[in-house]
Amino acid sequence: MAFFKKKTEVSPMFAGKPEFIIAGLGNPGKEYEYSRHNAGFLCLDILCNKYGIKTDRVKYRSLTCTAVIEGHPCLVMRPQTYMNSSGEAIKEAAEFYKIPPENIIVIYDDISLPTGTLRIRKKGSAGGHNGIKSIIWQLNTDVFPRLKLGVGDRKDKDDDLKDYVLGRFSKSDIDTLKKTMEKAVDALKYILDGDTDGAMSRYNG
Repeated sequence: MAFFKKKTEVSPMFAGKPEFIIAGLGNPGKEYEYSRHNAGFLCLDILCNKYGIKTDRVKYRSLTCTAVIEGHPCLVMRPQTYMNSSGEAIKEAAEFYKIPPENIIVIYDDISLPTGTLRIRKKGSAGGHNGIKSIIWQLNTDVFPRLKLGVGDRKDKDDDLKDYVLGRFSKSDIDTLKKTMEKAVDALKYILDGDTDGAMSRYNG
């Protein structure tokens, strides 16, 4: 399934210290590839394609790459610890590079938002999301920017939540989310430039 647009630019690689972490959350493995819980990974697909980069280096229990994104050296990472332990991988990378929490940008799914909604926040609780709960626990703070991708909730609240978030997107949801994820990638420029408020005002649904 083609998920992203044709590559538009190539981001230079670098050997120095990254200033930011951009982490997309999800679960490794083909069986989870297009699940709702993997919205963060899918958004990184769009980011990587736009900037001509690949997260193909195994480091910090993640698939990673270093690249200059919109003028800022970044570590782009997909934790491979499974969702509920995402914070362990992110903490390991952050401690190695001495990156403060306010420079750790996390992209993930949110069932409390309608499918296709983008919500950018500077901080906040986990809201029941186990990946974010792990990050807050490991970093000992909830003050880090996050881009929440709405994937909608169950029609019947009696349905199993785990089955729902691990279920696959429909074709119509994929089409809707592609546009939302492209906006999320565009919004990163403002966040990296220190203007998260600007990103929120421009892109929050």
